[in-house]
Amino acid sequence: MSAPFFPISPLLPQITAALADHPRLVLEAPPGAGKTTQVPLALLDAPWLAGRRIVMLEPRRVAARAAAGFMASQLGEPVGQTVGYRIRFDNRTSARTRIEVVTEGILTRMLQDDPLLEGVGALLFDEFHERHLAGDLGLALALDVQAALYPQDPGSSPGQALRIVVMSATLDGARLAQWLDAPRLSSEGRSYPVEVSHFPARRDEALESQARRAVEAAIASHPGDVLVFLPGQREIARVQAALGDSPALAGVSVLALHGELPVQQQSAVLQPDPQGRRRVVLATNVAESSVTLPGVRVVIDSGLAREPRLDPNSGFSRLDVVHIAQASADQRAGRAGRVAEGVAWRLWPASQRLEPQRRPEITQVELAGLALELAAWGSDELRFVDPPPSGPLAAARELLQRLGALDASRAITPLGRRMLALGTHPRLAAMLLAAPAGTSRALACDLAALVEARDPLRGGGDALAARWRALAAFRDGRVPADAQRSALAAIDAAARQWRRRLREDAAPPRQSEAHALGDLLAQAFPDRIGYRHPTDPLRYALANGRTARLFDDSALRGEPWIVASELRLEARDGLVLRAAPVDQAFLHEHFAAHFSTADQVRWDVERRALVAQRTSRFDAIVLDARPAGRIDPQHAAAALTDAVRALGLDALPWTEGLQQWRARVRNLRAWMPELALPDLSDAALLATLDHWLRPAFAGKTALDALDESELAQALKSLTDWATRQRIDALAPTHITVPSGLERRIDYGVEHDGSPRAPVLAVKLQELFGLGETPHIAGGRVPLTLHLLSPGGKPLQVTRDLRSFWAKTYAEIKKEMKGRYPRHPWPDDPWSATATHRAKPRGS
Repeated sequence: MSAPFFPISPLLPQITAALADHPRLVLEAPPGAGKTTQVPLALLDAPWLAGRRIVMLEPRRVAARAAAGFMASQLGEPVGQTVGYRIRFDNRTSARTRIEVVTEGILTRMLQDDPLLEGVGALLFDEFHERHLAGDLGLALALDVQAALYPQDPGSSPGQALRIVVMSATLDGARLAQWLDAPRLSSEGRSYPVEVSHFPARRDEALESQARRAVEAAIASHPGDVLVFLPGQREIARVQAALGDSPALAGVSVLALHGELPVQQQSAVLQPDPQGRRRVVLATNVAESSVTLPGVRVVIDSGLAREPRLDPNSGFSRLDVVHIAQASADQRAGRAGRVAEGVAWRLWPASQRLEPQRRPEITQVELAGLALELAAWGSDELRFVDPPPSGPLAAARELLQRLGALDASRAITPLGRRMLALGTHPRLAAMLLAAPAGTSRALACDLAALVEARDPLRGGGDALAARWRALAAFRDGRVPADAQRSALAAIDAAARQWRRRLREDAAPPRQSEAHALGDLLAQAFPDRIGYRHPTDPLRYALANGRTARLFDDSALRGEPWIVASELRLEARDGLVLRAAPVDQAFLHEHFAAHFSTADQVRWDVERRALVAQRTSRFDAIVLDARPAGRIDPQHAAAALTDAVRALGLDALPWTEGLQQWRARVRNLRAWMPELALPDLSDAALLATLDHWLRPAFAGKTALDALDESELAQALKSLTDWATRQRIDALAPTHITVPSGLERRIDYGVEHDGSPRAPVLAVKLQELFGLGETPHIAGGRVPLTLHLLSPGGKPLQVTRDLRSFWAKTYAEIKKEMKGRYPRHPWPDDPWSATATHRAKPRGS
């Protein structure tokens, strides 16, 4: 039996040859080209593979199963022999498996558990354009493995090196190939023309109603099967219900396709109808590029998808309904042209503009899981296509330290490794591992399911206990009036899955105190433990330093301690959306290290004095503060330094001489960089107060106790004795003029920090006989001469004394001689004797 032909087939020899010469490759091929199933099979006998395995990352479980099944059928084998797959809770591989299709979480665990990738010769990243966080991390880890194990000299053959192939349908392949330093190959694919139009919505029409009209119109006016893209299971169920009683769909099979379906149902959707009926397939974006649906001639696209986004209220990444990118819309439309000409109807206005490409998840999701993976890998130097943003990554690491997953040096702890092995968000992992085995752990599984799920109560409210009681009632066969049965069923199923994962045989309790829920929840949200304000029962101080408030009708009103699982951040106080009370005795037992009592000295701005307090805290929460009596000098020095930091440098006892010294240093630093003088700008001095000023406050309890000489000594301590001698020589405070007297040089700094020209103000008669302008800074900087009259009034400003004598002096002499007849005004200032005195009387 001859192998089937795919659009990618002519390119397969080039792919194999490219990988023989280079360890990395970027492959672009549209949906249906056959890259997912034909490239791994083509590489099986490549000499460089040397019998090793091929591991292919497939982002979606449906696609992973389908790809493995199709490849196995081409070889005439069942899945699990030459070709197998591994997804969560389903492993179909054996010792014979050479091609292993895995989902994202599986690949990350493979790399973390075996960084040498023993027996693996090639890693293929399929559908990389989806830019899932796990895919980006997997590629970064794979590149690190490749660089460490197989360092390659430029121009050399890669030999037995690990090969990395990045495959995509819609991606900026040129940019990625340049970033990877890899060749780039493209397949044109095979498609028929598709007519794209926008199917209008009616005023205030719900999505399921518009989709029903579109499906009925498509069945009536076009041949072939219909593929409807919807954001998720919820919308699929609603549209499926809306189509259920449509007379226009008599004899038409309506099927759902999403990742949570049983395997048999998924497989059935990927095959033609056994009775030859037309089909309407309601699918998530799993059908966008990952799988092939036979017979589709019409695509109806909602333009929506569920994608992970950071939910700041919960601190988790949640699946939100978002508008797809233009590249995804084009890809979806192309599904109508796989077997013949087709049509694509878009359920959004033609005027609506979409983003060109899908944004990578790494830039818009919560990063605690990524930070834990990086800590386990032991390196921050990974190469990411788009690096994780520094702010969210730092916040994630701070959270992991609170949870005990990272130590003070940001290295992973033994607890952190156990959390990572659970394969869930670190917050939930910390709670599940902290819960004692038995009923408490089963209750923690309930909480994990509740925290991750949509709200099962219609009436809202902020008490998490009310949601758990509704879950307990559901298990007893009762559904509260304000609860949704389907939501509770999903939460119950998720809790059972948690118990299986933790191998917890105990059943959850039928009754539980609200404090028991809060005590468990505190292990997941230690930063959101709150303590009631002493005068306002609705306000709470949180362990992370923020404040939060309850709804006016909150069921938690008056509770001394709470823990919030959802919190809407607002300008002043956060708003508690979901919380449970916490028992104070539990906190003292399990969070003992978070309680502290210490004497604190702070600066009271209004009183301009130090205040000593004995403060009891839980993390950033002040539980009690009372006067502490005598001020500890050691604490006082730090508090006085903080006072200067708050008040500014003007609070210090500056003298004119010290300000001049500081200006001299700042100017010399600009004029003569080779001296490497310290930065004495306001910003630099404020940033280093603890270094140069704090020691001067030793033993002092008031700002005014620091005198001028101590301030001078503190500031000048930034330079050693030899450097201060050089400063005095290169930027002197005074200069001797021809009259024999010392005159002061004035230094200054402009607002932008640049040096102001140094000024020498001197009476003109004191410079007779001096031909050149004096210079400082080793001759680099001329003084600006303010030439004064005998009465001290300015006559001229110049930096060129020679030019002044030659061109300007005669005019000034003519004007001034009559006004100051008792002072010398010689015709030849070059040879006259300089003097600071008037002529003797009678001369």
